[in-house]
Amino acid sequence: MRLIFGLVLIVGVTLAGFAVYVAQDRFAQYQQALASQRNSVIETTEVYVVNTQLRYGEQLRPEDVTAVNWPADHVPFGAFTSMEELFPEGPDELRTVLRMVERDEPILVSKVTGPGQDAGVASQLGAGMRAFALSVDVASGVSGFLRPGDRVDVYWTGNSRGENVTRLIRSNVQIIAIDQTSDEDRNNPTIARTITVEAPPEEIAALAQAQASGRLTLALVGVDDDTVSETIEINQDQLLGIAEAEQETGQRICTVRNRRGNEVIVTPVPCTN
Repeated sequence: MRLIFGLVLIVGVTLAGFAVYVAQDRFAQYQQALASQRNSVIETTEVYVVNTQLRYGEQLRPEDVTAVNWPADHVPFGAFTSMEELFPEGPDELRTVLRMVERDEPILVSKVTGPGQDAGVASQLGAGMRAFALSVDVASGVSGFLRPGDRVDVYWTGNSRGENVTRLIRSNVQIIAIDQTSDEDRNNPTIARTITVEAPPEEIAALAQAQASGRLTLALVGVDDDTVSETIEINQDQLLGIAEAEQETGQRICTVRNRRGNEVIVTPVPCTN
C-alpha cells in the first residue's frame, strides 16, 4: 500500500513540474511577443476626417471634422493634416464640398473647394483650362446617360469641299457640368440641353467653329478606357461602299445626288463619257 502511495506521489510531482515548465515556456513566449510588438510600433500622423456625411454643395465647418491617427506611410494623397491647413482663414472662409464624403472618410483636396469658394464650375477648372458649353439633344447627348465627370469623343458632321463628312475632331473631352449641374454624384439620367466641357483654349476654338459650321455628336468613353482615338473621317461614298466597289471592278462609277430636305441620296448611274 505504501509502495502504491509512493508511486502516485512521484507521478503527481512529475506532472506538476511538467505543468510548471510548460507554463513558464508559454509565459516567456508571450513576453517575447510583447517586446517584439513594442519594437515595431507603427508611426502615425493626424489626418482629418468628417464625422458626418456631407453632400455636394454643403459647406465644410470645423465642427464637421475630427482628427484621427493614420499610418504615416499611407496618408492619402491630398489629405489634410492640420486645422490650419484645412481652415487657413478660420470659420469666415469655409470650403464647399464638391463630391459626397461619407462619415469617417478623409477629407481630400479633390473633394472640396478652396477656402471661401463655392461649388461652381470655375472651382473645378485646372490650370490653363477653360469651360465651354455645347448644345446637345437626346440623340447627340447619348440619350441622357451623360454625367459630370464622364469623358466623350466629339464628332462633327457637315459639308467639307462639297461632300458631307463626319469626322472625329476631339477625343476624351472631360464633361464638368450638365445643364446647370456640376454634381458628379448625380446618378439619375436626364435629357440635357447643354453640356459644359473642360479643354485648353485651342480646343475651345475648334469646338466653337465645329458647333457653328455643322452638327456635333457625342460618343461616351468607358471609365477604364485610356486609349487615344486617331483621326477618323468618313464620307457618303465610303459609307455606301461606292469607293470600294469601284476599286474591285476597276471601272469608274458615276452617281447622281438628290437632296430631300436634309438628306442627300446618292444613286449610281451609267457613265456617259
